[in-house]
Amino acid sequence: MNTESHASSALLERVQSRSAVIGVIGLGYVGLPLSLAFAEAGVRVLGFDTDPAKPRAIAAGESYLKHYASSRIAALHDAGLLTATSEMTRLNEPDVIIICVPTPLTRHLEPDLSYVSRTAEAIAAQLRPSQLVVLESTTYPGTTTELVKPILEATGLVAGRDFWLGFSPEREDPGNVKHNTASIPKVVGADDAESRALICALYETFTKTVPVSSSATAEAVKITENIFRAVNIALVNELKVVYAAMGIDIWEVIEAASTKPFGFMPFYPGPGLGGHCIPIDPFYLTWKAREFELSTRFIELAGQINSSMPDYVLATLANALDQRFRKSVNGSRVLLLGLAYKKNVDDMRESPSLKLMEKLEARGAAVDYYDPFFPTIPPSREYSALAGRSSVAWDVDAIARYDCVLIVTDHDGVDYAGLAQAAQLIIDTRNACARHGADLSRVVAA
Repeated sequence: MNTESHASSALLERVQSRSAVIGVIGLGYVGLPLSLAFAEAGVRVLGFDTDPAKPRAIAAGESYLKHYASSRIAALHDAGLLTATSEMTRLNEPDVIIICVPTPLTRHLEPDLSYVSRTAEAIAAQLRPSQLVVLESTTYPGTTTELVKPILEATGLVAGRDFWLGFSPEREDPGNVKHNTASIPKVVGADDAESRALICALYETFTKTVPVSSSATAEAVKITENIFRAVNIALVNELKVVYAAMGIDIWEVIEAASTKPFGFMPFYPGPGLGGHCIPIDPFYLTWKAREFELSTRFIELAGQINSSMPDYVLATLANALDQRFRKSVNGSRVLLLGLAYKKNVDDMRESPSLKLMEKLEARGAAVDYYDPFFPTIPPSREYSALAGRSSVAWDVDAIARYDCVLIVTDHDGVDYAGLAQAAQLIIDTRNACARHGADLSRVVAA
């Protein structure tokens, strides 16, 4: 057996025996649940995050994401299976390093891989032979090979010989009670057989794996999954506008169409896309496609439709105020219901709520918001002027003092029946009032 095969066999044995140490860089909505899945499978995890508040919270046994119980973190920390640090100099300690950092877009809708490149540089500074490095951050096909690999190989170590490298896309869905990290199969791609076998063994400590032929293929799988959703959401958003003009309820149409046992899959309209994946990932592929002198017209059209939804909602609100009260947006009081990008989560990434709040205020409206998951608006790159604002308390009596309530996020636990009785006007982008059996006489769908 050559030295290379012996080294990979030794790491494989440690992974399969659960004696390997797993390093997870980025302890947010992807990295924390991944860390919990490994630790609960009996694998020791050392988490890394540049935000020192996260390692402090883990050391104290406290959760900083609402849908993960503090007791779960405390039990794993007390058992010695979950620890965390902000010291990147400790990256030589884990046998496996998994990258779970953000991959946002620039203002020009181009990939911002600065987090990935800086993380790869931090790993390279500590990289030692026989480590396995896995990228999970969603990105365009070729990132692992074209960006991460050269940074790591600048150390003089060679991928597939001195260390192993591959890609396995995250498939998190925050707040999903049916599917979690340990129940979702992991797609695994690498450019050499040994790396692929190691990564499969790694994730098979807690779930099934789906190996594919290369890291680029695995990157394409993730992009395809999210483009599929983005395109279908764009379709129902466009149908919503068309059917509304015809006096047809898109929600009733979708509900009836869903009874067909084949050939149809329900997707639902909304006020605009939110979350880290669906609004962003399609643009990664459109950007990469230009390198090959190819256009992605279908994907870009879907992006344009989805991006136009906040303006459609605003136009619907303005028209409803004018028709019902002869009032304009300018000078109106609006209560925005829900900041999170989806219901029942404390995740505000790319939420259309902030865009709607900004647009309403630009037209002269006075806007308050209510969201039990966000007592205050946290800082964000795009909407820094809104940071620090506080949610109003839920008060049915006070709702009548607003000219309009705009439902952007349909959190469970809200008294929609009471809301419909108290509000002068409701603009409902989520069909929340109808689903909860509320009085619809003052409700306008958007």
